[in-house]
Amino acid sequence: MSGPTRPAVRIGTRPSALAVAQSEQVAERLRAAGLPCELVEISTHGDRSDAPVAELGVGVFVSALREALVSGEVDVAVHSYKDLPTAPDARLLIAAVPGREDARDALVARDGKVLGELPPGARVGTGSPRRIAQLDALGLGLDVVPIRGNVDTRIGKVRSGRLDAVVVAAAGCAGSAGSTRPPSCSTRCRCCPRPRRARWPSSAGPRSPTRP
Repeated sequence: MSGPTRPAVRIGTRPSALAVAQSEQVAERLRAAGLPCELVEISTHGDRSDAPVAELGVGVFVSALREALVSGEVDVAVHSYKDLPTAPDARLLIAAVPGREDARDALVARDGKVLGELPPGARVGTGSPRRIAQLDALGLGLDVVPIRGNVDTRIGKVRSGRLDAVVVAAAGCAGSAGSTRPPSCSTRCRCCPRPRRARWPSSAGPRSPTRP
């Protein structure tokens, strides 16, 4: 006679294709360990707003996930480490960090151009204030345009001719669900990456004195 059915671990994730793909990788590891899982998509303020990232404030891509953890709506959440606020949330802990993906930035350009081949005035899109500052510092005369959207949406702006190139995370470029990696996506930019780029599942509840 079989025992009671174990309830599924509810994994909170943002609804973007890339976030769901990352969360599914975590779910696959948990299932391999014998834990049934289900993904729960949670829309954040950052997902719903069209404003530039620099104007949105801190934690706009993670606050809704944190509150879902605290309220018990989900059991764990998976999110890009780069979007976590510097200050930790005392109510939660980072339970695990998978192996680091490629931390570099990638240029996706029309005609397979590399960064140094783009002419002055070329329109290059990015949603990152860090990348904007570093591209401007190169002194190439590029027109750096703030953009929003998931990886496929940003690459689509290049394919449609609205932009000459975009700079995206190499890890996201390679891991975007359902997309074919463009040949030019393998071109790495001369931009310093963030100190850490990874994915994290976090468990809800107060910290234990015996746990880090």
